[in-house]
Amino acid sequence: MTFSELKLTRQFLNAIEDAGYSVPSPIQIKAIPPLRSGQDVIGIAQTGTGKTAAFLLPMLQTLKYAQHHEPRALVLAPTKELAIQIHNEAIKFASYTDLRILALYGGIGPKTQIEQLNQGCDLIICTPGRFIELYSHGHISTKRIKHLVLDEADRMMDMGFMPQLRQVQEIIPNKRQNMLFSATFPPRVERLADEFLLWPTRIEVTPQSTPVATVRQMKLELPNQRTKIAFIEWWIEHHLQDKRLLIFARKKEEAENLARYLQRSFDFEIRTIHSNKAQNSRINAMEDFRSGLVQVLVSTDVASRGIDVPETEMVINASVPRDPHEYVHRIGRTGRAFRNGTALTLNDPAERYALERIESLVGEPLEEITAPESLEDFETPRHERQIQAREIDRELRKRDPNYKGAFHEKKKKKSSKGKSVRSTGKTRK
Repeated sequence: MTFSELKLTRQFLNAIEDAGYSVPSPIQIKAIPPLRSGQDVIGIAQTGTGKTAAFLLPMLQTLKYAQHHEPRALVLAPTKELAIQIHNEAIKFASYTDLRILALYGGIGPKTQIEQLNQGCDLIICTPGRFIELYSHGHISTKRIKHLVLDEADRMMDMGFMPQLRQVQEIIPNKRQNMLFSATFPPRVERLADEFLLWPTRIEVTPQSTPVATVRQMKLELPNQRTKIAFIEWWIEHHLQDKRLLIFARKKEEAENLARYLQRSFDFEIRTIHSNKAQNSRINAMEDFRSGLVQVLVSTDVASRGIDVPETEMVINASVPRDPHEYVHRIGRTGRAFRNGTALTLNDPAERYALERIESLVGEPLEEITAPESLEDFETPRHERQIQAREIDRELRKRDPNYKGAFHEKKKKKSSKGKSVRSTGKTRK
């Protein structure tokens, strides 16, 4: 099928051609016709398979041209990076129209965004918090909004946006078209869909939480964080060349420490993006990674959803995400736009259980690889051994409520030993 068979008008076909897209993806083929006809739609597809274009193209075609002062469509996204990414795509697809499209997000002062709103707009792409903030101060009129998109709905649930989403539902017109797109569809997202959508058409082009088929998934067990860093250094030295590498860490402190270690070993710049980074710093890091000025980017899960760089050939998970659905989103940053990609998950002994949950979710074990012979194997520091032991205890308690824990057993043995010594002393007397 071609884009013209989806009955898109010439200005959008020209924009699609300029953007370099030749044929529509499965989610676009299935979602665009019902969205053009005005139906509510739930779209479930792997990340990197064209969900953004699937809702933007029919919505932009419905809006047609600039009219009125107030916005007529609203796209809500969980993060600033994703809002910017959707905005860039919307600008690209609307290049042959006069539609006015704004991206609104926090992390910066609202003054410039208020000035842009005052000039009039047709489509707003916004994070929930900034939308409520600007609306509550009278800067956004919602009376003309006829189209609502909830993008990456599962991530919005993870980030606790349900109160803001309910507020949005109360202040926009009831008569509207609703679209909910996500890579996964857990029960809490299903409840969200029940609240927002009316008799929706459900489109699921792949099984839920299935990684992109073009991504080779591998795993490697290493004893500790320092050995993981040594492996990443080895990989960069032997395999990076002119490729782009995206590294994920669970916490922002881990991301900063990892980038700091790597920066000592290489003379090119390594950037980080996480929630503590200033907005301009995050945007600049993303743009430089996209252009190739930065080859290695270290990110946390909070910032991961807006990373849309098809040239990313490798993703390394420096730590295993506790939520297996997050793994699907992480590795979806590679293998985008039908390209091949590779994802490698480094796990220490305490992360083995989280990795088992991931393998259960994706339906098959990850390909196990061996560490290079030249890799230095660092001894695990005492404090890290304790952290790993606590994590293992936590996992085993989940599986067996009667399990008391390694620390409990150690204490019990020590107590028994003490009683034995005291008993022996009494006998000698």
